[in-house]
Amino acid sequence: MVHPILMPRPGQMTEECTLLVWHKNEGDPVARGDVLFEIETDKAVMEVEAFDEGVLLRRLVGEGETVAVNTVCAYIGQPGDAIPDAAPAPAPVAAPASVSEPEPVPAPAPARVAAPAPAPARAPQAAGGVAAAARISPRANRLAAELGVDARTLTGSGPDGRIVERDIRAAAAVRPEAPPHEDTTSPQPPDLAPGSGGDEGERQPLSRMRQVIAQRMSHSAATAPQFAVTVAVDVTRLIELREELKAAGTSLTVTDFVMVAAARSLVEMPVVNSHTDGQSVWMRRRVHLGLAVSVPNGLVVVVLRDADHLSLDEIHQRASSLAAAARQGTLPPDEMSGSTFTISNLGMHGVEQFAALINPGESAILAVGSAAREPVVIGDGLGIRWIMRLTLTADHRLVDGELAARFLDDLRGRLQDPAGLRRTTPDLEGRR
Repeated sequence: MVHPILMPRPGQMTEECTLLVWHKNEGDPVARGDVLFEIETDKAVMEVEAFDEGVLLRRLVGEGETVAVNTVCAYIGQPGDAIPDAAPAPAPVAAPASVSEPEPVPAPAPARVAAPAPAPARAPQAAGGVAAAARISPRANRLAAELGVDARTLTGSGPDGRIVERDIRAAAAVRPEAPPHEDTTSPQPPDLAPGSGGDEGERQPLSRMRQVIAQRMSHSAATAPQFAVTVAVDVTRLIELREELKAAGTSLTVTDFVMVAAARSLVEMPVVNSHTDGQSVWMRRRVHLGLAVSVPNGLVVVVLRDADHLSLDEIHQRASSLAAAARQGTLPPDEMSGSTFTISNLGMHGVEQFAALINPGESAILAVGSAAREPVVIGDGLGIRWIMRLTLTADHRLVDGELAARFLDDLRGRLQDPAGLRRTTPDLEGRR
């Protein structure tokens, strides 16, 4: 019996994935649990294992191709089994959906993905058109448009003669130079940065992760009127408590304290934990803290669900586990979606103060700077204290300056009483 191998859906909001590398060739034996190929989503790289035994009969999706989830990527069966007639992988949807909001932000409707069907005879291409989707992968099609390559003139090296990215790059590399009398004022070749004269090197496509970051941050800046408010927090007692706990074998971070304090402040001021589209407001009942984590080639937001129900130690353990998995590329996409309020800390890099852009689907984001020793007025004299600056960027459609100031003041009070953050308050006990 022939078994189709589908492109999996790693997360609820994932609509397409890129097949990075095959671990099996056609004709190779396959056992249950064998890694067939690796895929890349907008957030992580993961392996796809076989659930059936047999032989890899046919690979339908080439390395580097981006296809919609549930696309047939290959067939597994027994030698001699008839391979079903199937069209090449359908084109991906137009753009990935937002991954951090339960209520989707209005966006252009994605392209409709056709179900696999028997491949019809190829019709001639219209003049000036691009290669048909049945002959060229979506990524190769985009690259051809960027590099000015006419894909209709190429012979593909992919499965069933499909044109893939390497074919487009090879064609661009051997493209003939302009005739001697060609107008030298015409635009530069598209593989060079405009106006660079070649000094900026060859144009490189953005990774999937950076494309999603670009899309989401552009959406944030364009749709939400954002303003920032900053306060200075005396974290001397917090630093002292942290050192005491570290000496006793408990390695808590400043970020752990900030997350606990923020979760409790959000309970007191739920508007800051809510979301608006400019017409309605969604008053969220649960606090799902997002924590910005730097990963190779980008940034992800891991989500601590129901953070207001977690103790300081639980926050530390959960955040450490999620961050480690994100950096290793093993964190499921669902662990990076659904945040209601995000915290970004650059203090470990010596950044004193900064303002972050709001994660779409949220109404505010907290930027945490470094804690540094500063002279401050104490009574009638001067003293040296540990000072840390917090900046709240808020969506002015929902959060006014006075509310932002009250939220930061509440947060400051909690951080200046760090011993209180180690206790589970009666209110939280009653909500468990």
